[in-house]
Amino acid sequence: MTWRPILITGGAGFVGSNLAERLAREGRPVLLLDNLSRAGTEHNFRYLCETYGDLVETHLGDTRDRRVVGDLVARSDCVFHFAAQVAVTTSLKDPVGDFESNLLGTLNVLEAVRRQEAPPPLVFTSTNKVYGDLRDIELTQGDDRYQPQDPQTKAHGIGESRPLEFHSPYGCSKGAADQYVLDYARMYGLRTTVFRMSCIYGRRQLGTEDQGWVAHLARKILRHEPLTIYGDGRQVRDLLYIDDLVDALLLALENTDLVAGQAFNIGGGPPNAISIIRAIRHLAELTGREPLTRYGPWRKGDQRYYVSDTRRFTGLTGWMPRIPVEQGMAQLCQWLLDRAPLGALQGRE
Repeated sequence: MTWRPILITGGAGFVGSNLAERLAREGRPVLLLDNLSRAGTEHNFRYLCETYGDLVETHLGDTRDRRVVGDLVARSDCVFHFAAQVAVTTSLKDPVGDFESNLLGTLNVLEAVRRQEAPPPLVFTSTNKVYGDLRDIELTQGDDRYQPQDPQTKAHGIGESRPLEFHSPYGCSKGAADQYVLDYARMYGLRTTVFRMSCIYGRRQLGTEDQGWVAHLARKILRHEPLTIYGDGRQVRDLLYIDDLVDALLLALENTDLVAGQAFNIGGGPPNAISIIRAIRHLAELTGREPLTRYGPWRKGDQRYYVSDTRRFTGLTGWMPRIPVEQGMAQLCQWLLDRAPLGALQGRE
C-alpha cells in the first residue's frame, strides 16, 4: 500500500520528532518542517533521517512562509501542527515575534489546508495557558503542594468548560490560534482538532528554565548545577509522558470524525499530578544527587494549580495515560545519561 506522507510542523522538536519516529517505525512516510531555532533540534533531524531513510523528508523552513506551507500541505494526507514559539518569557520580550510564529503561522497552515480539494485533517497543540492564571480556584496549601477545595476539581481536574482567559502574549497568540483552528471547523467544515496540553515530558526534551521544566530540572541535577524555583514550589501540574501523548495524537487521527471541531484537555490527570517540590525530590532520589536550590519571584500569570480533566477525550477514544510519573521520570533521566556524550546535558539555556 502506498501512503501519502503526514506533515508535522515543528517536526524536529520534542513532540514532533517523537511522533515522526512512531510513524516512521510503522512504515508511514513523514514530511518534517522546522526552522531549527531551538537548540538540539538539528540532532533530531539527523537522527530521524539516518535511522529511517526515505521515510523521513526534512524541510528547513518556517510556517510564516506561505509558499513552503502550501507546497507541503498539498502533498500531505494529514497535518500535525506543532510549530510555535513556546515560552511565556520569550513572548514578553518579543510579543511581535510570538504573534507571527504562533498566530500568523497557524493561519497560514489553516489556509493551506482549506485550499485543498480534499482538505486533510489537522491536529493542533494548544496549551493550558488559554485558561489564564486560574486565581479564582480556591486552594488549600499543604507542606509541598496546592490542592483545590472543590471536590470535583480535586477528583477530576479542570475540564474544557472552563472559560478562556488569555494571559501574556503567549497565552493570547496560542489562545487565538486555538480559536481559529476551531472556527475553521465551524465555518469551513475542516476536520480540525485542538489539544490543550498540560506538562509533556520524556526523551528528546532538552528543557530550559522557560519551557520543558521536568527535563530542565533533571539536567540541572545531573550537572550538579543550582536550579531556581520560581514562586514557592507548591505549584501542581499533571505530567504526561511523551509516548502517551503520541498515542493520543494518533487516536485523534484515527477518530477524526468523532473529535473534529473540538478542543480537549490533554495531560496525565490527577493520578500523575505532582508539585515542583515533589518532582525535585523524586529526581534527586532517581539520580542519587542532592540538588542545589534557590528561590525566585513568582512569574507573571503562573498557575498555582492546573490538572487536566481528560474524561471527554477518553470517552470518545478510550485513551488513558499508561506511564506513571515515577516510571516516566526514570526513563527521562536514563535518556539524558545515555545521550550525555552528544550534548543532552549541555544544551543551551
